[in-house]
Amino acid sequence: MASKPGILSEWPWTKLGNFKYLVLAPFVAHSIYVYSRERDIGYLLIFPLLLSRIIHYQIWISLSRYRTAKGNNRIVDRSIEFEQVDREKNWDDQIIFNGLLYYFGYLKMEQVHHLPLWRTDGMIITALMHIGPVEFIYYWFHRALHHHFLYSRYHSHHHSSMVTEPITAFIHPFAEVAAYYAIFTVPAIATEYTGTTSVASFALYVTFTDIMNNMGHCNFEVIPKWIFSIFPPLKYLLYTPSYHSLHHTQFRTNYSLFMPIYDYIFGTVDKSSDTLYEKSLEKKAEVPDVVHLTHLTTPQSIYHLRLGFASLASNPHTASSKWYLWLMWPVTLWSIMITWIYRTSQVVLPAHRLSKVAYSIALALCQRGIQVVMLDEEEYERLKEKFTPEDATNLILSGSTGVSKTWLVEDGLSEEEQSKAPKGTLFIPYSPFPPKKARKDCFYFNTPAMISPKHLQNVDSCENWLPRRVMSAWRIAGILHAIEGWNEHECGNMMFDIDKVWKASLDHGFSPLTMSSAIQSKA
Repeated sequence: MASKPGILSEWPWTKLGNFKYLVLAPFVAHSIYVYSRERDIGYLLIFPLLLSRIIHYQIWISLSRYRTAKGNNRIVDRSIEFEQVDREKNWDDQIIFNGLLYYFGYLKMEQVHHLPLWRTDGMIITALMHIGPVEFIYYWFHRALHHHFLYSRYHSHHHSSMVTEPITAFIHPFAEVAAYYAIFTVPAIATEYTGTTSVASFALYVTFTDIMNNMGHCNFEVIPKWIFSIFPPLKYLLYTPSYHSLHHTQFRTNYSLFMPIYDYIFGTVDKSSDTLYEKSLEKKAEVPDVVHLTHLTTPQSIYHLRLGFASLASNPHTASSKWYLWLMWPVTLWSIMITWIYRTSQVVLPAHRLSKVAYSIALALCQRGIQVVMLDEEEYERLKEKFTPEDATNLILSGSTGVSKTWLVEDGLSEEEQSKAPKGTLFIPYSPFPPKKARKDCFYFNTPAMISPKHLQNVDSCENWLPRRVMSAWRIAGILHAIEGWNEHECGNMMFDIDKVWKASLDHGFSPLTMSSAIQSKA
């Protein structure tokens, strides 16, 4: 919200949460009913238009996050934080509002029934109305929003995002969006008054404004220089992402909607606009020092990736899916089929065989005087043979002493094995995946991970089920190898110096993930 939220700041359907789209349900049903009787294609196409806008935005979101991470043509060298992701998760509210306006307009205005699909004269009028009244009115309204009274109550919410993403364009209080829509209805009123309205004049104008809004809020430059070289006056008719980015960083310049001409006329062009544009175009892509390879954990975890749904990726992944993800099952099934077709052979080791990670952990603990209790006699004997006599004294077979309430486990821990643990046991996984929870009277900790340092940038999504700003040990190890310039590998039975890696992780700002810190990260 704004620093001092004004009246009508909150969206009317906010309390509905993820069920807010239900406000459109009666109109969608009615449009289908009317089409079955009157064959009015315009009324029926309203809902598909809204769906196309959602898909359109998602494409921009994915493209923006990919390009921003890649680094080429980046404008602002700052990262997006979780707070911004949370603030911008309701970017689709204005789509619902747009749909309600269309539906109410159809029901109240008989003249918009049975519209033609296309009228050239209507498209020309729409373009002229945008270039003239819309751009002019928006410019002055935007300047008014920067007056301290309106800015503190409304527009400051939008400017809370210093580093913009495409969806930042649509993050405004309800009253502010209503005012914008009143401005954007000028072309529709003009075509209606002249009798030149068509389905295309509505749909294409909305698509045009979406493209320009999304493009202008990207944190990377997309307009090539040769376009302005061919037609220099275009700089007055077409803004660029870097042009609008200056408005978010400087606040008092570059107020124009899509056409900078009004900034030039009224003297509000930022003097560094051309310089920032050139600098952004020259910026090269960043070469990564380390690449972390991972894979899906559940069929629907594909939507949890950073390039997917931002609001999902910014929270720990859970086994239970959001209800709306069930609507995505056609896409999910397609991804499963592609993975199955191009899969490679895999080898599964028996669960009772200890991995080299388990072996190294057991050895490190025993060397530090910590007793390690084994449940499997065969593995107990195998480890005892490999340990020195001194270290082996801390290796104990279950039954010789009381069973501990701290268990180090793998993801293959069976329900039968978990049943042997006393009440209140803490299960600490050392595998990439957590074991299946079978006990409600026990505690299950996160998989091996650490809290990332505050100076680490572009940490705006969660890694699988881990809390915010928490990284898996495997990813941290890769980062440390790159930073320290280590050339060692851990193929086969090789194992790097544990103490050396641990010290390096602390030196570079990573901190241990304790039970209390894990709870705070999830809050």
